[in-house]
Amino acid sequence: MLKLYGAPQSRSSIIRWYLEELGVPYEFVTLDMKAGEHRQEAFLALNPFGKVPAITEDTFSLWESGAILLYLAEQQGQLGDDPQTKALVYQWVLFANSTLANGLFLEHLREKEMPRLLSVLNSQLGQQPFLLGDQFTVADVAVGSILAYVPIMLKLGFDDYPAVADYVQRLVSRPAFQQTIGQRPSSN
Repeated sequence: MLKLYGAPQSRSSIIRWYLEELGVPYEFVTLDMKAGEHRQEAFLALNPFGKVPAITEDTFSLWESGAILLYLAEQQGQLGDDPQTKALVYQWVLFANSTLANGLFLEHLREKEMPRLLSVLNSQLGQQPFLLGDQFTVADVAVGSILAYVPIMLKLGFDDYPAVADYVQRLVSRPAFQQTIGQRPSSN
């Protein structure tokens, strides 16, 4: 069985979202980051950088959220056989984890990059419901998870980008999103 190693409020939630979308059974192994479990020898054998998420499946292990998303999509037959279609999915997943995340969450880049990035996304999403057209894909998990964190972490909205706002609302309304990223930790 696939094991996903992570912690609450980490990028492991992105992988959980996609696993729930796919209906793939998995075991979630919670690491106590405050206690440094991600820096212990057992976990460092899975990811020598000591970051989450990581997955294992039999003797195979993989880390880095974008790589895990693409692996799962390929494994579940979600990418198809056409190299150009696959490349478009790779493009969006890599965009999410580098260009988009850096442009939105690195404060020294945000003022310049956020309007540019969101304007392009607004234009794209004004023409179609999802990044690659009419169908929800792993690309939407990658990009959508980053966008969904903007109001939560940065306390910023998408008022100037209505197509982006509609897109994020479509994604956060999905049952699998609600079961994973949409859950709020209890205050007990």
